[in-house]
Amino acid sequence: MAEAIVNARYSEWKAFSAGTKPAAYIHELATDALYEIGISHAGESKHIDYLPTKDYDLVVTVCDSAAEECPVWPGKAGKRVHHSFVDPAKAEGTLEERKQVFRSVRDEMLKFLPTLLR
Repeated sequence: MAEAIVNARYSEWKAFSAGTKPAAYIHELATDALYEIGISHAGESKHIDYLPTKDYDLVVTVCDSAAEECPVWPGKAGKRVHHSFVDPAKAEGTLEERKQVFRSVRDEMLKFLPTLLR
């Protein structure tokens, strides 16, 4: 969701998202949560090895497992930041409860990203 938010709302930035253990699909509830705020996202799930480069101005890890599994970025990073978000894909409960977790993470990202991208 962070990649989609940055690319939709911050034209001076180009975000790429990848994981250490990607799911091989974009979670439908993530795309639904983005659509609710006017962002259409048709990205893909990818491993960090498949990013177009390893050199970035800013590298952000967004879950504790990534911070633990990637303590050293394999390329250049002008700045590295970690911010722990709940993994909404692991949410349990009714469909509406799981949707609410995705919305909550999305809303937290909407608050966090502007402070990071100044």
